[in-house]
Amino acid sequence: MSEAAGEQQAIVRLTACVRGRVQGVGYRFFARRAAVSLGLRGYVRNLPDGAVEVVAEGPRSDLEALLAALWRGPSGARVQDVEASWGAAAGGFGGFAIRH
Repeated sequence: MSEAAGEQQAIVRLTACVRGRVQGVGYRFFARRAAVSLGLRGYVRNLPDGAVEVVAEGPRSDLEALLAALWRGPSGARVQDVEASWGAAAGGFGGFAIRH
């Protein structure tokens, strides 16, 4: 296995804070569906300030695909900004959940 291929398989964590019109429009369900379709683990939840937080772990290439989907959002959403940070995976997620 080449070093580049090994890097693609490394499991990392994406934490994204999505701002705009993203609450009350099915955004959490959209994010969960996108994450599950990519085989990612983590959660999505509404934040008190009106933003949506997404924490996901998996291969970086799959997380980048999720990030692109988060920018699109569902049809009723208007995404203004997605602040993303990357880090080491911590594990402990059994799937991808919607947290309340």
